[in-house]
Amino acid sequence: MMARHWGIVAAAVVSALFASAPPRAFAAQDAGRVITDEVGREVKVPAEVKRIVTLAPNLTEIVYALGLADKLAGDTNECDSPPEAKSKPHVGEPQNPNLEAIVALHPDLVLATTSINRVETADALERLGIAVYTTAGDTQTVLGMLGSISRMAELMGAKPQGAEMVGRMRQRLEALHARLQDRPMVHVLFVVWEDPLITIGQNTFIADALRWAGAESVVISKQNWPQLSIEEVVRLQPDYIIFTSDHGGTGATQLADLRSRPAWRDLDAVELGHVVDVSEEAVRPSPGLVDAIVQLAHAVHPEVFGESRRAEDETLFATRVTESVGAGLRPVLLGRCQEPHLCAR
Repeated sequence: MMARHWGIVAAAVVSALFASAPPRAFAAQDAGRVITDEVGREVKVPAEVKRIVTLAPNLTEIVYALGLADKLAGDTNECDSPPEAKSKPHVGEPQNPNLEAIVALHPDLVLATTSINRVETADALERLGIAVYTTAGDTQTVLGMLGSISRMAELMGAKPQGAEMVGRMRQRLEALHARLQDRPMVHVLFVVWEDPLITIGQNTFIADALRWAGAESVVISKQNWPQLSIEEVVRLQPDYIIFTSDHGGTGATQLADLRSRPAWRDLDAVELGHVVDVSEEAVRPSPGLVDAIVQLAHAVHPEVFGESRRAEDETLFATRVTESVGAGLRPVLLGRCQEPHLCAR
């Protein structure tokens, strides 16, 4: 488990290596375009991007969701969603990719993210004359993530597809907000890691995702990944405890396990069965994050999304799965985090 969650805990350290700066508009220059990416780097790319290499699983998911699989020349060893991504040429691990393998693929554009990639990789590729667009993947809000998808879609020549996809996700978020705006926030403990116990800070994109779901962390911290004791959790008494599916169990198995532990079973949430197993998409800045937000909202607000809504919700989910498969994107509730570095993807 420590290996699986190492990536999300290390995200703040990796992102500190990049200087933050707001993205600027596209500008024409010669046969290409000069843009400023999300960490303030000026990047020159061809007028038409034909070959792309992605250095993080969430970026690979975005490329597929935009219908650009034919442009994806290569990805990393950890890119397994959708399954077709595993058949692409691999360039190594996200944090230490093989530069020679990247160069051999002749990419017009490499996509990187501060949530998992290293600034040294971007520097080295830049010196080799390869365009690298870096997203601020681990520090943005949910709406910031949607804006990032729009910018990458435009950069890759898929502006209409990006606008359609982002518009659909915005509509789902707005509909969710309308349903929850009069409801009080549910106080939750989001478990990033169990031993030691690590949760989320106020300024992570996960915290923002919780707010969209009508929830907020019981832990108030400016640290991105604060550590706390189980005694402190007992004192705080969260309404719900949230795990992600990469912890290796379902909500039922997690609940049974917690009820067998002397300290955890003293929590009201455990006694009431308020233990939620949410899709691992909740910890990835990728299109599936909106699905995870909706899933979480249904779990922590049963008074809003009750039995009377079950048939409607199942129909909506079936539609979303059909859309996802049609776009080449894996249905989000079936995923499991199996390898190091994937949990921040």
